[in-house]
Amino acid sequence: MSGEQAAFGSLLRELRLAASQTIEGLAEASGVSVRGIGDLERGRRAAPQRRTVAALADGLGLDEALRGRLLTAARAGRGRGYSPAGVRAFPRGVDDFVGRREELARLVELAEHEAAVQPVVVAVSGPPGTGKTTLALHAARAVADRFPDGQLVLDLRGTHEDAPGPAELVLRVLKAFQVADRDLAQAGPQGHPALYRRLLAERRCLLVLDDARDEGQVRPLLPAAGAGLVVVTSRRMLTGLDSVHRLPLGELEPGAAAELLTSLVGVERAAAEPAALREVVERCGHLPLALRVAGNWLAARTGWSVGRLAERLAGEERRLDALAAGDVRVSAAFDLSYRQLTPGAARLFRRLALVPGQDTAAPGAARLTGQSLFDAEDTLEELVETGLLGADGDRYRLHDLLRLYARTRLEAEESAQDVDRARTALFRWLLETAVVAGRWFEPDHGAPPPGWQGTVDLSTAARARAWLQAEGANWLAALRAADAAGEHARVVEVAEALHWFSDQWIFWGHWPEVFGTAVRCAQALADPLVEATQLNYHAWALLLCEGRHHDSLRRSAEAMAAAERAGDAGQQAWAHMYRAWAFREMGDFGPAADHLHHAGRLFTTVGDLHGGLQARQARSVVLERLGLAEEALALYEDTLVFLERAGDRLEPHIAEISRIGAHAGLGNCFGLLERWPEAVEQLTTAVAICRASCNTGLESRHLGLLGDALLSAGRPAEARAVFARCLSLGVHADPRIVAEARDRLARLDAP
Repeated sequence: MSGEQAAFGSLLRELRLAASQTIEGLAEASGVSVRGIGDLERGRRAAPQRRTVAALADGLGLDEALRGRLLTAARAGRGRGYSPAGVRAFPRGVDDFVGRREELARLVELAEHEAAVQPVVVAVSGPPGTGKTTLALHAARAVADRFPDGQLVLDLRGTHEDAPGPAELVLRVLKAFQVADRDLAQAGPQGHPALYRRLLAERRCLLVLDDARDEGQVRPLLPAAGAGLVVVTSRRMLTGLDSVHRLPLGELEPGAAAELLTSLVGVERAAAEPAALREVVERCGHLPLALRVAGNWLAARTGWSVGRLAERLAGEERRLDALAAGDVRVSAAFDLSYRQLTPGAARLFRRLALVPGQDTAAPGAARLTGQSLFDAEDTLEELVETGLLGADGDRYRLHDLLRLYARTRLEAEESAQDVDRARTALFRWLLETAVVAGRWFEPDHGAPPPGWQGTVDLSTAARARAWLQAEGANWLAALRAADAAGEHARVVEVAEALHWFSDQWIFWGHWPEVFGTAVRCAQALADPLVEATQLNYHAWALLLCEGRHHDSLRRSAEAMAAAERAGDAGQQAWAHMYRAWAFREMGDFGPAADHLHHAGRLFTTVGDLHGGLQARQARSVVLERLGLAEEALALYEDTLVFLERAGDRLEPHIAEISRIGAHAGLGNCFGLLERWPEAVEQLTTAVAICRASCNTGLESRHLGLLGDALLSAGRPAEARAVFARCLSLGVHADPRIVAEARDRLARLDAP
């Protein structure tokens, strides 16, 4: 800039350098302090009065023309559009900032780089109590020096009824930056936006717009030019704003949450009761506001132990009431957002408290309210937009404390009859859908019947499996409710439909409960065939899922007795199968072989192709365990031939599991013969089939076998990768195999 448009500080520096003077030299020559000159050049002080300008001009030895330029720049700095350097308005309350390292680093990066050449807007959004304002203020303090023309925080009061409009906010900024009243009056309200835009375009300013109501309140405050930073905080996601950087916040990581609570209660108290501290952190849901309330509450009660507060927060029904310190209440923060919801969104928010699991999807939400699927999706997104609901793909989740708050609103605003109807509609739909999804894996069923009208896409077995796993906690709760209500036939129907699916999700952890519950219901129905069937399923679950061999033997004996009462050879055959399996796992191969012989004969008699396949596979395993590798090899290979010949006479998922077992068995037999390359090849095939079919439980088991084979083959690097893959499979893997893989890795990494 030049002439009358030149900023005083930059012109002063230009003239000083042209005169080859240092700041110290000019200070000595003019009588103006070194600090004063430095602040003027950096824009940290308002342009000086006439006598100070004259002193500086004398010290620089300026001629009349240059003296006039300097004086004109000083007058311009004190006139139209001037924003005084150093405007600061930071409230207290950010000294105990913890966590949010990535978000803070991102804000600093934007301030240091992008905001140096263009206006940058960052929208920090998240549910109530997640520390949006704290992060914004901490970041503003960290980068304040990069915005010498001023830093200002505006409370937009977006969660209050008296939230100011854009015109009022624009005027507040102009007055905060000391735009002259004369200029404001001359421009009039219609001219204030232009003054505002020019002010931000010409100055390096930092604005924190805290607690924005919506896009309409914020949009007029965003700069179109200049080199500044605007940080907007809002409970809403403000998705209607363009060209903004977004920083969504959730609860703190466990370590950061514990650190925040420790900073409030003191290191000694926290260290004295680490377990209790973790309990308080968990019961606060890692939510910064709740942690701060709990910490301040304890800090004011030095006679209380952390454990005493943990006990106070243990009961869900009074937890929100307990999370209050002085005039700060966690529930009050939730109230502000809840009151802004439309009636339909408020209704769905309340009823989401009825979802028994951690999350749900739009079809389940639609059942709670009776909405159409599309309307439910729109309402869910409204809740996400307001910050009251989290979203991960097509799953929606209430924070733990928000769930408790939703429950209080449900109890206060809806009748018990309406609540019961909503819960019943959800649970009935969950069980009906579970039956249809589970039957994808059952012989003689497969895809949903043509007339089925569902709100979930179950067009493939993979989609059915995905739904059953995603909704597992929800349909399990519905099954428990059906059992408690005496709906015995419904419980049995669900268990029956999920029998073969359970092989796809072996280590979920709840199959013993599912089939144990179905046994009780079958006994209540007084149908010995149904009872025998569910007893056999329960024997399988106890055996494979929990390794309870003796308990499984007792269950299969009960199944045998019930099947004999019913006169059903098929269920007798399955009882023999599970008894053989239990004896085999206990190392008692004689009885195992006998029971397999009986099972095979009975399966042939009743024409159960799938059962016969399982018996064939089981005989191969017995031979393998007896060390008869060549005989077992031949039978495994014969099984693969049988699978090819049987073709579509076999249910695809049952055939797939048998194929996995055959290749794994071949690999084990080659291992017994120390033919390691062939063992690795077969086990690799088994793992590939598991992975392609998304059967995590079986994949973990065969990864363990493959890793051991690779070690025996002298290929430790490949073995290490296999064991690492096993550890990465997550909660659906076999926990015993995962523990063994972790041990193998530790040994491989040991010096």
